[in-house]
Amino acid sequence: MICETMAEFAAAIPPMRALAGLDLGTKTIGVAVSDRFRSVASPLRTIRREKFTLDAAQVLAIAAERELGGLILGLPFNMDGSEGPRCQSTRAFARNLGRLTDLPIGYWDERLSTVAAERALLEADTSRRRRAEVIDHVAAGYILQGALDRLAHLGRQG
Repeated sequence: MICETMAEFAAAIPPMRALAGLDLGTKTIGVAVSDRFRSVASPLRTIRREKFTLDAAQVLAIAAERELGGLILGLPFNMDGSEGPRCQSTRAFARNLGRLTDLPIGYWDERLSTVAAERALLEADTSRRRRAEVIDHVAAGYILQGALDRLAHLGRQG
């Protein structure tokens, strides 16, 4: 089930189940997961993209192994807020993934998540090689943390 708003996503996810955040790139998929209380996002790993069926199988294996309650995909809006080809690609991935799982799938505006991840890694004095290895799943952590913070805010309102 694809949820277009965070409120829809919040209503669709089961309680006390962790969530995953995905940073979809052309060559990799960064994956981060939350705790069951949905308070902290932790970068998990980076999947090297091959073809959709193999990529989806890896994402769904993580979801099953960690008993996830939903997936958040970073939606790469253009800086002016419009949707370009990368957004269309992410939405297509979500539609195809939605055919393979009953997990709720939501979107989070990922503008500048990679920039924030890069900055954090630089501040941590991470080597260039190590940054290249971890940037995608660190960016996924920023995406997921933003969504978790929004979900917590929605929970306080309701």
